[in-house]
Amino acid sequence: MKRLHLFPDTTKVKNETLTIAGQGLDSLVDEYGTPLYVYDQTTMDNAVTDYKRCLASHYPNTASVTYAGKAYLCTALAQWTQRINLWLDCTGVGEIAIAKAGGVLRERLLVHGVNKSEEDLNAAMQYAGTIVVDNLSELHRLSALFAHSGAEPPNERLCLWLRLQPGLAVYTHAYTQTGQHNSKFGMDREELMEAVLFCREKGLPLTGLHFHQGSQFRDPAPLKPAIKLALDMAKQIGFSGEWHFSPGGGWGVAYHEDEMPQPEIEPYIKLIAETVVETCQKLGLDLPHLHIEPGRSIVARAGVAIYRVNIVKRQGGRTWLLVDGGMADNPRHALYGTRYSCLPVADPSRERSERVHIAGPYCESGDVIIEDLEMPKVKEGELIAVPMSGAYQLSMSSHYNGARRPAVVWLETGKVQLIQRRETVDDLMRRDIELG
Repeated sequence: MKRLHLFPDTTKVKNETLTIAGQGLDSLVDEYGTPLYVYDQTTMDNAVTDYKRCLASHYPNTASVTYAGKAYLCTALAQWTQRINLWLDCTGVGEIAIAKAGGVLRERLLVHGVNKSEEDLNAAMQYAGTIVVDNLSELHRLSALFAHSGAEPPNERLCLWLRLQPGLAVYTHAYTQTGQHNSKFGMDREELMEAVLFCREKGLPLTGLHFHQGSQFRDPAPLKPAIKLALDMAKQIGFSGEWHFSPGGGWGVAYHEDEMPQPEIEPYIKLIAETVVETCQKLGLDLPHLHIEPGRSIVARAGVAIYRVNIVKRQGGRTWLLVDGGMADNPRHALYGTRYSCLPVADPSRERSERVHIAGPYCESGDVIIEDLEMPKVKEGELIAVPMSGAYQLSMSSHYNGARRPAVVWLETGKVQLIQRRETVDDLMRRDIELG
């Protein structure tokens, strides 16, 4: 069943029911309700192992894998990153606080952001090991914060990398391209060299260079010229000895069976590693500590969203399955046109006899999760499972129409743990203050 390959590594059909990590999805719903998100640790562990194996095979110097907090972050997931020896990329004081609660080590906490507030910068200075500086204004603010603290820049505890805008993007959705000349992210070459001079003048701890060209791409070829450009800049800057270099990440995944198979990571890592090694040798540049940011390719396939079909509408030549979740917990179809797939939880291999649209309960025509998918005839009350739901869904969720965010369950073989409880009506009103 091709569609089954979109699900986590531990997914099986037992007694005509979908199971993950040995747990029947119907039994999980009985305990935790719907909508319900489940995360399979084995799938995430396997993805990280593959990345580390490829780096060890192709890169002869120190290399690290960084988890993107923006894909999905909670205390339990932050804890997992440390158990498996990952760096964690955070944006802003909120994600930094979650990382701190999850015990993320300072030296593994990396802070990004195109418009960091003073609160963000103060949190980063207090808890992070590395700040990736996006622009000159931010660099000047950081310098002022160092001066205001009355202390010398903490070279042993905090490092700065500069973010280069290479002027080259990868092939992906326009909303997820970040490296082109008109992008809001990073500094062009002239600004970057101005930042370098400022760091030297102020004694700021500049130790690395970063760029990012986009997310959810499958062709690594555009990385090559950008890596060469960035390393040429590193040579001009004068990096030597122990220094850090990150060519970003964002390697793609297949969300739908029509996009299968899943993109292999070996060609992606091989191109990066070989380009870095060859270019550094040509330039006489010391090999850097290489950082890879795989993004959704670590966590997307580990997550599955489970919904209950409340209403089946067959009218006007179209079949609608109306479920109890939608764009409030997964806005990606509305934002990017992402094509998802799904299976019924009970008897998922039964004959697919009609094409359906799957939508949520919200007062918005864009509240659609899946369009025109071949499915068995599904009855009201049935459960459906949507794979590839681990990244950029819950992290982009909202309270639209008073929606309450779903419960999240962590699965290890033989173990089930609730890691985020379902929101309540009281949670929705916790910040409200009545008019006097």
